[in-house]
Amino acid sequence: MEVDSIECIAGHGIRGDRFFDYRDNYKGQITFFSLEVFDELCQALQIRDRSPGLLRRNVFVRNADLNNLIGSEFDIQGVNFYATSECAPCYWMDRALAPGTEKFLHHRGGLRARILSDGCLQSTATLRQTVTG
Repeated sequence: MEVDSIECIAGHGIRGDRFFDYRDNYKGQITFFSLEVFDELCQALQIRDRSPGLLRRNVFVRNADLNNLIGSEFDIQGVNFYATSECAPCYWMDRALAPGTEKFLHHRGGLRARILSDGCLQSTATLRQTVTG
């Protein structure tokens, strides 16, 4: 479901999300996906008229090397996150989008993160990495 904003709750997840309060210190309180990767996927597999929402990631961004963020803090619109790991693609993506999707997204499946501060994200966001000592 596409929405104009989401409410991020530190240590818990996105209010209303199926993984909200899933378990303590859950590494996937929020997930991110690159729209550039989605565009490449659609071109490579000749996918048309499909929403990136079928990938079941929470936030879609442009101009961000998500894998490069793993192990660091970053913020979007004043909400702080800690990038925990890649969000690996799943076998069902081949059915949801097209055969070959899971293989294409190997090491490009998105990013899992913990939410470090409360706040709302609006539909247009810019990703900024926080340099930590």
